[in-house]
Amino acid sequence: MRDLGVGFKYLVQGQKWVGSHGRWFGFGLLPGLVTLVLYVGALVGLGYGADDVAAWATPFADDWSSPWLGFLRGTLTGLVFAFGLFLAVITFTAVTLLVGQPFYESLSEEVDRSQGGDVPESGLSLWRELWISARDSLRVLLRVAFYGILLFACGFIPVIGQTVVPVLGFCVSGFFLAEELTAVALQRRGVELKERLTLLRGRRMATLGFGVPLTLAFLVPFVAVFLMPGAVAGATLMARDLRGETAGDDRDGDSQENDQERGNLPSSGGNKGVHHLPH
Repeated sequence: MRDLGVGFKYLVQGQKWVGSHGRWFGFGLLPGLVTLVLYVGALVGLGYGADDVAAWATPFADDWSSPWLGFLRGTLTGLVFAFGLFLAVITFTAVTLLVGQPFYESLSEEVDRSQGGDVPESGLSLWRELWISARDSLRVLLRVAFYGILLFACGFIPVIGQTVVPVLGFCVSGFFLAEELTAVALQRRGVELKERLTLLRGRRMATLGFGVPLTLAFLVPFVAVFLMPGAVAGATLMARDLRGETAGDDRDGDSQENDQERGNLPSSGGNKGVHHLPH
């Protein structure tokens, strides 16, 4: 349980970091604002259409008497909207990170730089980084969709569906939200999706301590936009912890040499192929 506090600490530290680096906070707001407009429109449309979806999915109940018809379709309408909101919380981060890839990667590098030691760099072109991010986000989304459908079905179980299932939903959302955010720093270190998931499962409570409060905060309109820069900063700090890196001495010499061979760390030749925002 102690790791829950550790994860939350990184979330708070990330917000403090951007609070003391106002320029990076401003850069980080732009992608979130663009994405927010798109998602608000989608959720409003879902809110108006959820009852129609419930009626379409339950034609067998047309002749049911009150209150059973209203109870069934009211419950299903709530579940449809909750499922849409569940997916919105997860995909919002993925889409925002994709839209703001150069912004957030530079922010993450600056956090690494502020901790001392070497700053890992992917050495990949912008389009290659976007392709990898989009591919990995799709893989994560498929996992989320699987758990979402499973939890959606369990939502019809009396009592459990109204108590345990929502808690599990927030835990699933928080875990994969943390994965999306730590991916910004871990991709620069050459860590593939499978290995990232293994790292996060190894520190599951810390991952939930970071991701679940952020998931809850993201449910409040507009909050996600303002928390995103700090969330990326905090996720970078947590990624350093997951990798066993310390300020001023990220990893031992052998690990750094191996990363240079894979192209994860810059060689003495400079910062080729890396996209930085102007300081």
